Amino acid sequence: MPVEARYWKSVKGILVCQLCPHACALKPEETGLCRIRRNVQGKLVTLAYGNPIALSIDPIEKKPLYHFNPGSQSFSMATMGCNLRCLNCQNYNISQNAPLDDENHNMAPSELVKSAILKHCHSISYTYTDPVIYYEYATDIAIKAKEAGLQNVIVSAGYISPQPLKEWCNLMDAANIDLKVFDDSILQKLNGIRLAPVLKTLTALKSAGVWLEITNLLIPGWTDNFNTIEKMCQWLVDNGFADTPLHFSRFYPTYKLLDVPPTSLSTIEKACEIARSAGLNYVYSGNITGHETENTYCPSCKNTLIERQGYTLTGYHLENGFCRFCGLKIPGQFDGGVM
Repeated sequence: MPVEARYWKSVKGILVCQLCPHACALKPEETGLCRIRRNVQGKLVTLAYGNPIALSIDPIEKKPLYHFNPGSQSFSMATMGCNLRCLNCQNYNISQNAPLDDENHNMAPSELVKSAILKHCHSISYTYTDPVIYYEYATDIAIKAKEAGLQNVIVSAGYISPQPLKEWCNLMDAANIDLKVFDDSILQKLNGIRLAPVLKTLTALKSAGVWLEITNLLIPGWTDNFNTIEKMCQWLVDNGFADTPLHFSRFYPTYKLLDVPPTSLSTIEKACEIARSAGLNYVYSGNITGHETENTYCPSCKNTLIERQGYTLTGYHLENGFCRFCGLKIPGQFDGGVM
């Protein structure tokens, strides 16, 4: 059942959504770009509340989060809809449709939290589609989750307005933000968003103390330009993100980019080399099982601290978040779910 949305204003009968930088202006019965927020009788309502389309238990490494309670399980959820139009979307069957187009689970926030506890999960992850568009639902779940002793994780492109983000900063414990490409023109063509708001989100999350990791998907011909990658890495180092884990993820053909080949291993390796040379201390590969760049290494003594095979931990050499070999404090949260 639709419930009133937050973050909007009325201007002469036109409702302006203030949740994300799209700022959709909606006439009566119009729905925003996200397919979720609609002008109904002069009020902005959300069609996502209580309507999860996907519920799953995932290893936290799948988000990906490598420095946030490694080895723990996260109760993952999503609703339909999205405020992006990614040509490479892996979940386009749910992200590019509205909630009323399908049968959903109809779960109140308290029910979802109860399910996460019964499944022995350490956290709840708002993921698969961008959680910004089911903001009200995610926020109310996050409040209940904190009351129950669970942690909250967002996996997002970070395309959100400052005020709702500020509210989330008080509720979310960790975030993986997709910094899809460090080029505004390509970002608009590939994903339908602008770069500046995403960079502001990164800065705000870091300043608020939310544990942050960043993903950059390398799509051949779109986001694999080494000069652009170097600029991105330099911006991260210059703005205080040297200890923020950066994941270079391998692309596989999907949705509207079926004619684009998978990312080569050499491109992933070169991107990792650029990032390390720029001064980033924790650089990883994604979607490549069995590669050494899945592991966590101590930037001081160079020993292997966490060994991974896909989403599974195969070795763990941290003691209360410190390198077992040289004693260096490793940034992150390492107090739950480890081997």
